[in-house]
Amino acid sequence: RRQILALAQGDWIKAREQIILTGQTGTGKTWLACAFAHQAARLDHSVSYVRMPRLFEDMAMARLDGRFPRLVDKLARVQLLVLDDWGTHGLTDQQRPDLLELFEERYQRRSTIITAQLPISGWHDMIGEPTIADAILDRIVHNAHRIELKGDSMRRKDRNVNLTSAENTETIQTET
Repeated sequence: RRQILALAQGDWIKAREQIILTGQTGTGKTWLACAFAHQAARLDHSVSYVRMPRLFEDMAMARLDGRFPRLVDKLARVQLLVLDDWGTHGLTDQQRPDLLELFEERYQRRSTIITAQLPISGWHDMIGEPTIADAILDRIVHNAHRIELKGDSMRRKDRNVNLTSAENTETIQTET
């Protein structure tokens, strides 16, 4: 709790540090990342949110149509980049250097929040190529605040509370 409240002050963004949120599905990683991002925006920092699968799609398309350098520049300039759903899939031969390029441009210049179900100990294997994995992780893990969320999925709690009633008090009768 103390760590979360301290991070909400936003000093970590000025210090160009990272936040890594890990935990099982439904534990609130994305919610917390977005709360930090909203607070950063309130503190007048530029913020961008992207899910990793979409980022890789955008990078692949940008590479095909020649916009890749502009896309990386755009992502490198934003003061806080939220990368959601890190490590849900292994990386391809093209995604590895693309990701390294992004982190190289942001390293010690901007802050990033990463959410992942995969524990940090599994990231090296997920990235694949050891040399590139070392380079990527060196740029994001060592100056990161690490928060591991534990517990059951918040989506399972009170799962029927917000559902509309299955009972329909009005019925329409039709003649057949």
